[in-house]
Amino acid sequence: MRARYGVPLSITAVGAAGLAYAAGFEARSFRLRRVTVPALPSGMRPLRVLQVSDIHMVGGQRKKQRWLRSLAGLRPDFVINTGDNLSDPEGVPEVMDALGPLMEFPGAYVFGSNDYYGPKPRNPARYLLEKVQGRHGLNGNAPVVDAVHNPWEDLRDGFDAAGWQNLTNTRGTLKIEGVSVELTGLDDPHIKRDRYAEVAGGPSGAADFSMGVVHAPYLRVLDAYAADAYPLILAGHTHGGQLCIPFYGALVTNCDLDTDRVKGLSTHTAEGRTSYLHVSAGCGTSRYTPVRFACPPEATLLTLVGRDH
Repeated sequence: MRARYGVPLSITAVGAAGLAYAAGFEARSFRLRRVTVPALPSGMRPLRVLQVSDIHMVGGQRKKQRWLRSLAGLRPDFVINTGDNLSDPEGVPEVMDALGPLMEFPGAYVFGSNDYYGPKPRNPARYLLEKVQGRHGLNGNAPVVDAVHNPWEDLRDGFDAAGWQNLTNTRGTLKIEGVSVELTGLDDPHIKRDRYAEVAGGPSGAADFSMGVVHAPYLRVLDAYAADAYPLILAGHTHGGQLCIPFYGALVTNCDLDTDRVKGLSTHTAEGRTSYLHVSAGCGTSRYTPVRFACPPEATLLTLVGRDH
């Protein structure tokens, strides 16, 4: 009997321990990454940008709320929120409370699909199947039916009241101690709400620095930004793969971006032009898959410096 059941019981024990770690510890092991990006014009003073993404707030997540509030102590020059703030239709007040101290700083935001629609239970294996089939979100899949609609208007109104720029298929400009930063944003490509034609043409030339902002880093969007000569693109959505294999990395990105660039700083080239790309692994999970493995929740402080650095 020992020989017959020893191995399965061992595997079960290891699996249970891994699940307990992924849900009970790592999913709440919030951390800050610091990245230096040589994207500014030569001679321009450095800019410190705090990127928060994929909060996926669910009621009662007090540790996450405290951690987000504490990020204000970094005193960034400005904040970029790359979407998916909600994973609960009742979560808007807690998002606003958690981000309240950060909204004292200049900032801008785009929305992700989970800001518009509530999540549904989903088999994680479907992400692997969709990767093989080249289907992601509404890009190749059937339209969503019977979706729960989140109160995204309340979220928008709260951000706007704080003075954050709404970058939904539009441009905005932040003034930071005499420096002007032009931001060109898109609505979420994951649900085909992006309208690049409405913002095409590249940096206007009127600002000291320009960058692109989007929730989901689909290649069609990255190609457009890079071809238009934006020096930096910020995105989220991927959760860094969320469930990763140690010493190997992510299995999926939940979009058509390759897994080598699932999180962190990389580059993207289109039509002979190259942009820096930063993809945040985000600090939350879907309420139905509240686990992370080998991919801790994060926010990122990007220090932008001159290209001659």
